[in-house]
Amino acid sequence: MSSTPPNGPQLDRTLGPLLLWGLGVGYVISGMYFGWNLGLEKGGTLGLAVATGFVTLMYVTFTFSYTELACAIPRAGGAFDYAVRALGKHWGFLGGMAQNIEFVFAPPAIAFAIGAYLNILMPSVPVLAIAILAYIVFTALNIYGVQAAAWFELAITVVAVVGLLIFAGATLPAFEWQNLERNALPNGWMGAFAALPFAIWFFLAIEGVANVAEETINPQRNVVFGFGSAMLTLVVLCVLTFIASVGVGGWETVVYPSPGAAPSDSPLPLALAHTVSAASFWYKAVAFIGLFGLVASFHGIILAAGRATFEFGRVGYAPAVLGKVHRRFHTPANALLINMGVGIVALFTGKTAEIITIACFGALTLYIISMVALIRLRQLEPELERPFRTPLYPWFPLTALLIAAAAFVAITVYNPGLALVYFALLAIAYLWFRIATRLKKQ
Repeated sequence: MSSTPPNGPQLDRTLGPLLLWGLGVGYVISGMYFGWNLGLEKGGTLGLAVATGFVTLMYVTFTFSYTELACAIPRAGGAFDYAVRALGKHWGFLGGMAQNIEFVFAPPAIAFAIGAYLNILMPSVPVLAIAILAYIVFTALNIYGVQAAAWFELAITVVAVVGLLIFAGATLPAFEWQNLERNALPNGWMGAFAALPFAIWFFLAIEGVANVAEETINPQRNVVFGFGSAMLTLVVLCVLTFIASVGVGGWETVVYPSPGAAPSDSPLPLALAHTVSAASFWYKAVAFIGLFGLVASFHGIILAAGRATFEFGRVGYAPAVLGKVHRRFHTPANALLINMGVGIVALFTGKTAEIITIACFGALTLYIISMVALIRLRQLEPELERPFRTPLYPWFPLTALLIAAAAFVAITVYNPGLALVYFALLAIAYLWFRIATRLKKQ
């Protein structure tokens, strides 16, 4: 099994720097519109703020480090290809499987939020039906072609960014500092650890830029721009959204629609309701534009997931049918379809927070293995062409590695049942891999 088959199915290079920025921001921007607020229930304003601070540091150092790998090895498998080259096929499989779990489990959580935001505008529309329809539509768009998908992603990402700026403009005039201080640490400092998965949701999946490096024009230059500009945009939007949301009425108001109610998947409209009426143009505009933000991430992660699964199939680590490209559109159609099937099954669980947490387990595993792979590749292949080199090496990858490892332990401690589910998924997949590898040798 080779991780870089020279004669395998190939993807077309059509993506430039602007499209990469759109993909990078688009993968993540739904995290500004929902999901992060569930961390307030665990840690309060201060607990989630501390968790977000550490997570932001992790993502900044990780992104600069991961860019070195993406530019040196521009392959559709992303972390999978880096780990195979640096650590061997077994660690490569585990890294790639973790990446698949992240990218396959994140879209169902976003699909629930699409339904929640749409329900504000059309209460009679069933959430589950809309989520399934979204899967079908955006999987079809990705099968049609990556360039069309990327231009669509850029357009809706720009609208989503504008939506966050409108939200901030409507809420910041009502900002009061005491709202940030009220009940800021309801569960003590341990609540900050419990809030980690939801802080990660602010930035989860930005690494998907690496998965389209094989389809990027001049990846050694453009991937650097895509990662860097996207990360800067997201950090600014994260801080702005957090402060503007909680500052209008305290953290409880963007978690619970009413006292005793279940946590909401639409925090921005809840915050906005404290400054304008639910019938106002601005309230409906933010709710409507929120759909663009959710769709941007939903569509973008489906795109990245298809590439990750495709690479698994192309190198023989998954059934070969997943490594085929569509004859007409030259896209990984089979991989996209199987990911859609798994996502729709996950939708029927109806558990947004749990799905987010499983996606975070996959992401953190990917980050840990990728940083180890970066350090190992520096030792094994010092002469490897590296068009971009990680600044302040080895401190950046070591910082990302340590924070990711600590976050993984914390999430495991606070979610032991979900940790068992995640490890069971990895174990079953790895067992299949070992059996399939042994059979191929016979």
